Amino acid sequence: MENEYLRGILETVKRRNPAEPEFIQAVTEVLSSLEPVIAQRPDLMEAGVLERMVEPDRQIVFRVPWVDDSGKVQVNRGFRVQFNDALGPYKGGLRFHPTVNLGIIKFLGFEQVFKNSLTTLPLGGGKGGADFDPKGKSEGEIMRFCQSFMTELYRHIGKDVDVPAGDTGVGSREIGYMFGQYKRITGEWGGVLTGKGIPYGGSLVRTEATGYGLCYFADEMLRANGRSFEGQTVIISASGNVATYACQKATELGAKVVAMSDSNGYIYDPQGIDYRDIKQLKEVERKRIREYLSIRPHAEYHEGCSGIWNVPCDIALPCATQNEIDKEGAEALAANGCYAVAEGANMPSKPEAIEVYFANNMLFAPAKAANAGGVATSGLEMSQNSTRIPWTAQEVDAKLHGIMRSIFAACDSAAREYGMPGNYMAGANIAGFLKVAEAMKAQGCV
Repeated sequence: MENEYLRGILETVKRRNPAEPEFIQAVTEVLSSLEPVIAQRPDLMEAGVLERMVEPDRQIVFRVPWVDDSGKVQVNRGFRVQFNDALGPYKGGLRFHPTVNLGIIKFLGFEQVFKNSLTTLPLGGGKGGADFDPKGKSEGEIMRFCQSFMTELYRHIGKDVDVPAGDTGVGSREIGYMFGQYKRITGEWGGVLTGKGIPYGGSLVRTEATGYGLCYFADEMLRANGRSFEGQTVIISASGNVATYACQKATELGAKVVAMSDSNGYIYDPQGIDYRDIKQLKEVERKRIREYLSIRPHAEYHEGCSGIWNVPCDIALPCATQNEIDKEGAEALAANGCYAVAEGANMPSKPEAIEVYFANNMLFAPAKAANAGGVATSGLEMSQNSTRIPWTAQEVDAKLHGIMRSIFAACDSAAREYGMPGNYMAGANIAGFLKVAEAMKAQGCV
């Protein structure tokens, strides 16, 4: 990073957040893309936009006590980081996972600001969660935890203030318990949470949206470079909602998905994976990915989920977690013929992996653009709640497809305008930043 002003901001971020490597990584990636913008827009520097943008509006940390099935009191830590509301109410998911800490939530919230900006919807950015692990817990334990979590969180959210959604470990079950508790405490039925069940205000296609949107964005990127999904071999890390529906949509677009994974290992099926088998295993039976072989005995199972990057493919869709692809994984992808990576998880590629992508002229779709379909459809759910008019699955899917097309167009245009054609990471950072920056400048020093 050559720009002295940007280097100074990054040093301040590092000094203030020394134990938060993921947050520092996310800020570094964005700032490294903004040098040509700052060179042309000194007014944004004079307005102190970036100094404010890298500091959350609000960081909320709270105790979450709950009683397990044996009657013992357990205590977890809850978080909500309201990062930036220049464009609209804070919007971002809740993650329940034992690895959750303030730094993880801040990195996710910072990314969410740019992601939400790219959707063209009036949404600010935030994120939240808890170091609670739903795995292995009973229904009663999950319900009691969610109710306790919302008993504190309700004070800080509202349909025109902050609208949380789901994320890792938080699906429609958890959203339902939290929505019920919010309603019980406030006496208000409103669109304060998205990802709700269809009978009580949820949106059709919300479950599929991130995976579908990932493939819609990737398809636009491929077509802009003379390629398509048709006849291509795809590998997808993970096997949750994002991965499952990315598998479905990639297959519908003509590709063959040959590998998927979970935290223990990965499967390889040269005949092609049917998303319905994965959905049955993971959503209905809640089994490990290795059980796929009981359905398709010709397939292979390999221990160690990181080994999936050694499977030859044309297109890779990392959909598991942050920093899942390191330099060695990226080099294996490149060596085995992969020419495109589109991120379904949040920041799944380490900086050194991204360097390998660019060094090998691989097409790269960054998470803040490529996985924005989930929050885009959450925004559509908010619209339906506000108007009290539900849309059909076809209507929501068409709107989602249009949003993902517009996101790609914005990334492509910004990259070209600032002299980096084909660099969709820089394009996403610039396009997302400029919209938020203009709003912050217009609203004064707040």
